[in-house]
Amino acid sequence: MGVIRLEHVEKKLGNFRLSDISFVLPEGYILGLVGANGSGKSTLIRLIMGLYGADAGEISVLGANPKTQEAQVKDQIGFVLPREIFAGGCTLKSNADRYGKYYTGYDPGVFKNYCGRFGLSMERPLGKLSRGEKLKFQLAFALSHAPKLLLLDEPSANFDPEFREDFFRIIREFISDGEHGVVLATHLIPDLERIADYVAMLDGGKLVFCMERTKLEDSYRIVSGEAYKLRLIPKERVIAMESYEYGARAFVKHSKHAVYDPELCVSVPTLKEIMYYHAKKEGGRHL
Repeated sequence: MGVIRLEHVEKKLGNFRLSDISFVLPEGYILGLVGANGSGKSTLIRLIMGLYGADAGEISVLGANPKTQEAQVKDQIGFVLPREIFAGGCTLKSNADRYGKYYTGYDPGVFKNYCGRFGLSMERPLGKLSRGEKLKFQLAFALSHAPKLLLLDEPSANFDPEFREDFFRIIREFISDGEHGVVLATHLIPDLERIADYVAMLDGGKLVFCMERTKLEDSYRIVSGEAYKLRLIPKERVIAMESYEYGARAFVKHSKHAVYDPELCVSVPTLKEIMYYHAKKEGGRHL
């Protein structure tokens, strides 16, 4: 079934369009969602949450439709979002109690334990917290109502190094029973290299790829050498090419049957390089 299943999903917002998005996130895995600003990451997360309705296509979250079965889906989703959605003038405890009543699994004791673990005072007004502390509060609240899916929109860039380690442990623990799922939207490629099981890249509202991270490196190569030799590589395999004063470099599709000129230098790309060359091919946008 999958924690999340999207089939040919479309959404238009003003001049922006999310086009033909299809992928499945199986139970027990973390999906890293990457793309430049304006690529559609936040729009996609809001579609999964049911905050937006798709113009076309089908969305299934934990086997339910987030628009027609809104209450059922939202009850099973925990989220950390960059915008302010809780009451800044209320304490952390008041916020949790106020919004926790909408979740069947909310446990104030769990919320209290996470606040203690995160170094948060439950009696402080939310509006008095730093950016990082507000995101820690959202995470503590999300975990306190026993969700099956966590949607995390750019949280870790605002965490200090020590808490980032705890954050990684928490989301790994969250999926360890094989029944939960996580979507982590981030600009921080090292985070994906550490934590993501799948990586999906958006560019200009289009899904460039969604693939198991371990298979990404097997799918591409960077080939360097004399430009005329690179031009002999079949065009359908070349995703992007850069020329230099003394040579050139190509980012190419790879398979176990691929053959390369022995005078060319062939290397396995890093995840950062994979993102860079796909963005270059799609129009020069950079992460």
